[in-house]
Amino acid sequence: EKMRLSQVARSGVELYHAGEVTLQSGIVLPNTSIAYKEYGSRKNPTIVYPSWFTGFVSDCEWLIGKGRALDPARYHIVVVCPLGNGQSSSPSNTPAPFDKARFPHVSLYDNVLLQQELVCGHLGVKQVDLVTGWSMGAQQTFAWGALFPDLVKRIAPFAGSAKTSPHNFVFLEGVRSALEADAAYRNGDYDEVPATGLRAVGRVYAGWGLTQAFYRQEEWQQLDFKSLEDFLVDFWETFFLQRDANNLLTMLRTWQTADISANPVYNGNFIEALAGIQARSLVMSPENDLYFPKEDNAREVLGMPNARHVVIPGVYGHFAGGGLAPADVDFIDQNLKALLDEPHV
Repeated sequence: EKMRLSQVARSGVELYHAGEVTLQSGIVLPNTSIAYKEYGSRKNPTIVYPSWFTGFVSDCEWLIGKGRALDPARYHIVVVCPLGNGQSSSPSNTPAPFDKARFPHVSLYDNVLLQQELVCGHLGVKQVDLVTGWSMGAQQTFAWGALFPDLVKRIAPFAGSAKTSPHNFVFLEGVRSALEADAAYRNGDYDEVPATGLRAVGRVYAGWGLTQAFYRQEEWQQLDFKSLEDFLVDFWETFFLQRDANNLLTMLRTWQTADISANPVYNGNFIEALAGIQARSLVMSPENDLYFPKEDNAREVLGMPNARHVVIPGVYGHFAGGGLAPADVDFIDQNLKALLDEPHV
């Protein structure tokens, strides 16, 4: 725990200590903490920016900067991490009896309630100008809109859905099985890193995170990789080898069960949950996202009273939202600027 606190402090990340938290499952998680980082003055309008599957605070910073929509000179930006990401309370940093694979299931509802407690209760924010996020961060963004319609003025989820689809669930089963098949995983009670499983996860992800056109056009060369194998090893495998396996599986289960209506507010009524998003909403879908197809977003937007839908062009698929390609970064940034310039509902 001391090492974790030291690492967090060096990165400018802070921990909000929520204490004992009763999760949606009924399990009480003691000494729960949420990792977050603030950019800009609290006197400015607030933007909440939840991180994504396995994403650390630093992984979100490509969208923040001078002259961007998320400009710390104009806005108070709060990047916040869900449980299980390795900076917030996670299997890798929680003591027994909730260590390793014994860490409890965390729902989308659990994460967003804790984030609202942090932002409003701890940081003293009265109104949120915008919530935005990529992938699982987009799912949290939808949930903010549905659960706190009087608090949130605008939402801009990109490359994510309000409810995980059956096909997306099946993809994640492949990721889980690739990791658990490594004998070193030992049902989550490992002492040595299950490196074979993590490398396998990277290779599974490689075929889904980017499009057929990306590989056909050898776009990996634009990312300074010398060969396809170089890209698979040095980008995909290396990324997942930096993550803890139990953390990854905890967040995977949160992703698989994500549904903005799966809570006591909407009791599973997804149509009602979509209609409950009163914020001015901009939903951005990458062209040919293999995780979250644009057709799913189009259907969701039809049920949201103040929403519009735009498609991010290009060949990066899901990772159009990951900050890899300058054209995608500019597209997202320009659309966020336009949304922030529009009056809220």
